[in-house]
Amino acid sequence: QVQLVESGGGSVQAGESLRVSCVASGYTAPITCMGWFRQAPGKDDEEVATVHNSGGTYYTDSMKGRITISKDNSKNTLYLQIQSLQPEDTAMYYCAAGQGRLSYRGGLWICDPEVRFFDYWGQGTQVTASS
Repeated sequence: QVQLVESGGGSVQAGESLRVSCVASGYTAPITCMGWFRQAPGKDDEEVATVHNSGGTYYTDSMKGRITISKDNSKNTLYLQIQSLQPEDTAMYYCAAGQGRLSYRGGLWICDPEVRFFDYWGQGTQVTASS
């Protein structure tokens, strides 16, 4: 059973940066897709970014340019760097993993950013940005 544990959330001032992490364990086969999703109070969950194990990435348009998803395979860890945080970024950020649904774009395999294609989820880490 794959387990995902997030960390690194916190409270920051608007304009500051934050990096959240997700350590994966318990998998017996390579994970094809990993990603970050978020859910703000009273709102639906929202995709943030995904990464295929070959390196292809997806970023949501609303945050593109401010976020970077990356993996350190030696540490079984997924990261999300968020720059210039804004109050509207305040949410619980969740790490997800699974075989995903793939698209081939620009020579890269991309993991489609839909919740239903991810099988394993962490408990989340809260990110709060105050103005």
